Amino acid sequence: MSPSSSSEKLSPPEIRAIAGLASIYGLRMLGMFIILPVFAFYAEHLPGGDNYTLVGIALGAYGLTQAILQVPFGWLSDRFGRKPVIYGGLLLFALGSFVAAAATDIYWVIAGRVIQGAGAISAAVMALAADLTREEHRTKAMAAIGMTIGTTFALSLVIAPSLNRMIGVPGIFFMTGVLVLLAMIVVSRVVPNPTDRRFHSDTEASAGGIFNVLRNPELLRLDFGVFALHAVLMALWLVVPLSLRQAGLAADHHWQIYFPALVISMLLIIPVIIYSEKKAKLKQVFVISVAVLLVSQILLAYTFDSIWGTAGALLVFFTAFNLLEATLPSLISKIAPVGAKGTAIGVYSSVQFLGTFIGASAGGYLYQHYGSTALFAFCGALLMLWLIFAVTMKAPAAVRTRMYHVQVMDTGTAHGLSRQLAALPGVHEALVLASEGVAYLKVDMRGFDEQGVAQLLGGEA
Repeated sequence: MSPSSSSEKLSPPEIRAIAGLASIYGLRMLGMFIILPVFAFYAEHLPGGDNYTLVGIALGAYGLTQAILQVPFGWLSDRFGRKPVIYGGLLLFALGSFVAAAATDIYWVIAGRVIQGAGAISAAVMALAADLTREEHRTKAMAAIGMTIGTTFALSLVIAPSLNRMIGVPGIFFMTGVLVLLAMIVVSRVVPNPTDRRFHSDTEASAGGIFNVLRNPELLRLDFGVFALHAVLMALWLVVPLSLRQAGLAADHHWQIYFPALVISMLLIIPVIIYSEKKAKLKQVFVISVAVLLVSQILLAYTFDSIWGTAGALLVFFTAFNLLEATLPSLISKIAPVGAKGTAIGVYSSVQFLGTFIGASAGGYLYQHYGSTALFAFCGALLMLWLIFAVTMKAPAAVRTRMYHVQVMDTGTAHGLSRQLAALPGVHEALVLASEGVAYLKVDMRGFDEQGVAQLLGGEA
């Protein structure tokens, strides 16, 4: 038995797999995000679009079906294959895009968004990435695919106003539908076919493990956090575009506010992330970020009719939002049991999309009946509750997860090896899964001697 060498570089097939899957994942998220900055204006001209409850539901409807179907789609990919499930999901997303493009009222837009969300391929994409990458490169692959979310979000805010001016929201829906159909060619021609398809505990949700994850109070705190984070994000897209227009900035120029705020916020958070990891100050930075996010809601509420005031408040918001978006998955990885990381991430992602739906729907209802003050109060209440949960959470251990390939063995041998690995200095938790041929270790960020693991496994790291 020997661990895979962490010094090896990504192979050409791995690079193709990561690039292809990241582009598919990013394209799908682009289709979700791209209407956010402009939909409120488009809805004003639709029958039923004067009802902001319905506008909110249209914005967030994809989140409901995504939350419900994401984990089951992952299970289906275990049974029927990754690519068939991805093809089916992309077809559903394209169908939803075309339905929304042809919509003659707000109800048909809602139907289209529901169908878009039903193409819940995220879990299947991650599972295929795990099939196509070696254990020592798994984290890089998942990080590369996950980074497309932030990239596509930023791109959406920049290009949406210009696209809206050129082809309108129906044209944007139609364009994303066509692009998603073209993405099927990428799946077929660029992404390699896996030679071995099996369950991966680090990327996939286990049906039997969901209950245990839901009983973990520390993970539940983080699940509520991502729920609140995305609920607030979606609620804001009902009022921020209208706020900027009311302050005198034409919709075509809103990107001039969004883009600098996003770029500056990304530059600001890089040293903070490095500091929090190197100095093991993740909880402190996390709590401060939630507090800053709460402050941003107060600033947005009081600068509603000011372009520069809203721009400053958005800078504060995006700085805290992007920092939390980067920190939460890291916390999940550190807190989740080593053999249940994929399940914890699956629950986390589903709750995130549920927050998208609830935030947009509740925000629309509140704005419709009680105005922007009620919407900001709703966001503030969610963030205040999250801040309480964050302050009272346990500080996560300064650990990271390592994976090693192991040879075929029986279950008894795997249990014995797990105990031996767990007894090594610097190892907090160890689990050898004979069915996956992998040893999962949660180890100290400092002081971990990988050579000891290599010797125990019978090779060199």
